[in-house]
Amino acid sequence: MTIDKRAFRDAMGCFATGICIASTVDPQGQPVGITVNSFTSVSLAPPLVLFCIDKRAESAPAFLSAPGFALAVLDAGHQDLSTRFAVADQASRWVGVEHSIWESGAPVLENGLAAMDCQLHGVHDGGDHHILVGRVLRLSSRAGAPLLYYRGAYATLTGA
Repeated sequence: MTIDKRAFRDAMGCFATGICIASTVDPQGQPVGITVNSFTSVSLAPPLVLFCIDKRAESAPAFLSAPGFALAVLDAGHQDLSTRFAVADQASRWVGVEHSIWESGAPVLENGLAAMDCQLHGVHDGGDHHILVGRVLRLSSRAGAPLLYYRGAYATLTGA
């Protein structure tokens, strides 16, 4: 049986996901960041997380060659930031965005619900995507409502 790509995307869209900004630095030391919703925890001991990146993404080589990456979980007020990191050119993505540098050397966005700084633990083939697994070196979190993605559109929790 052949699965239609549109039908597959529509079915996967029924699963609401949080939205993160994944970030690293390129070989010239410039910050690189992308919006991702394919993020999950993998292991508690050791603390591992993963995200997926399209193999054709302009930023994929930077993530594959860097020693680490950071992830920032976005809150309900970060829709503009999510859109910016999905469509703007790399230099424009970072204009006015507060960030700091933690252990991995990747830029860590501030003011998210959570931030994780990760050492690259492994890269796996995922069809048309790379699966990047990171060992969490440092993290922070705060209370708040998450920004969600559901059926191709932004969403937020109600009644939370």
